[in-house]
Parts: sequence; C-alpha cells; structure tokens
Amino acid sequence: MTANRPLCALGVFVVAALAGCRQDMHDQPRYKPLARSDFFGDDRSARPRVEDTVARGHLRDGSLLYTGKAGADFADAFPFRVDSAVLHRGQERFRIYCSPCHGQVGRGDGAVVRRGFRNKPANFHVDRLRQKPAGYFFDVISNGFGAMQDYSAQIAVEDRWAIVAYVRALQLSQNATLQDVPPARRAELGRGTAQ
Repeated sequence: MTANRPLCALGVFVVAALAGCRQDMHDQPRYKPLARSDFFGDDRSARPRVEDTVARGHLRDGSLLYTGKAGADFADAFPFRVDSAVLHRGQERFRIYCSPCHGQVGRGDGAVVRRGFRNKPANFHVDRLRQKPAGYFFDVISNGFGAMQDYSAQIAVEDRWAIVAYVRALQLSQNATLQDVPPARRAELGRGTAQ
C-alpha cells in the first residue's frame, strides 16, 4: 500500500489541478457588432477606422495600373515592362477568359458565338479598336462593356494588363506588313529584303 500512496497523491493533485482550470478562451467577454459599450467614452463597441489607414493589399498606389488612365484619358502605355513572359501569361489568360467569345485570334468568332450567342463580341482587328489605347482594353476587361461582364473579380490586375499586351500582339500579327518585320529577319519569310 505504501507504494501506491505517491501514485494516489499524484492522481489527487492532477484532478485538483484540472478542476481549477477554466476555459477563459471559451467564456471570454465579447461584443456583438455595433452593440453599446461602457468601456469607451462614446458608448460604441465598434471603433472607427484610424484616419489615413489602408487595408493590407488595398493601397492601389498606381493610378495607371489600377485604372488604365493617365489623368482623365485612357493611357496607351503599360504600367510595367512587357516581355515574352508577360505575353505568354497574357496568351494563357486570353485563352481561358476571352477566347470562348472572341475566338483564338480575337475576331469575335468564339465557340459561344458559333453556338448561337446573339450579341456578337468585338473583333479586335477593326480599325476602331486597333486605334484605341491600351487603357481602353484594360477598362473594358475591368468594368465590362455592353453584353460583356466585368472580369475584375476573376482576373488579377497584372493579368488584365498581360491580356491587353497579348491583344496588342494579336492586332499586330493579324495586320502586319512586311515593313513591320526587321530587315535582318525578312529573309526568313522567303521574301528577302527587296521590298
């Protein structure tokens, strides 16, 4: 029996210790949204935002990046350098979000149209759209236009610009002349440099 005494004493200690524990996290004081509170002088439990604070990730510190505009007008510049990685990303996003309506090369003849969609999407290769600034396309992707919904919730800002860059590449590829090809590369086309 003497050997069990320390074990019994340990058991009593553990039970007493556990009985003394409380669930403070479970029973902590809290306020219901917009409930009255005596803690603050204005009797509000919900505190007003501190002036000039911005939620993390929502600064939007680049007017061109987030609006496509320089001042009040659509900009024709891109907010970052366009390279092959940006064009590849734009092509990928274009195929996912744009080609079902606009088609693979942007002529407005996608699968949705071939299946009977009545509002024909824009053909990017008409003169009116080839002359629009890049910011115009960004705005249409972001805010929608006509029957086209906005894609601001589905497509990240940088990806919208990548799509615009790819649309510009499509416009150039479908309307290019021999003069647009660098002289050193014209021989690869089989035409030489005669023109």
